[in-house]
Amino acid sequence: MALYDEAVAVAKGYIGPAGQQFIDRQLTSHLNLKPTDLTASNLADLAKWCFASGRLVIDEKQATEFSEKVKSLAI
Repeated sequence: MALYDEAVAVAKGYIGPAGQQFIDRQLTSHLNLKPTDLTASNLADLAKWCFASGRLVIDEKQATEFSEKVKSLAI
């Protein structure tokens, strides 16, 4: 579950303490995944939703950075 933990850490850097809840919501609501099912092949879709949903609570520049960092976890 290390990839999930990395995504949560990135989210906490942008969303704050609600980062885990934010990632969980993106996974379950938009990707129909459990946190344990997150793989590198899902990161592009997760990054897309982190940008779209993140823009609701942070500015567009930060949401773009957030999305790119999530996407880069696949490397």
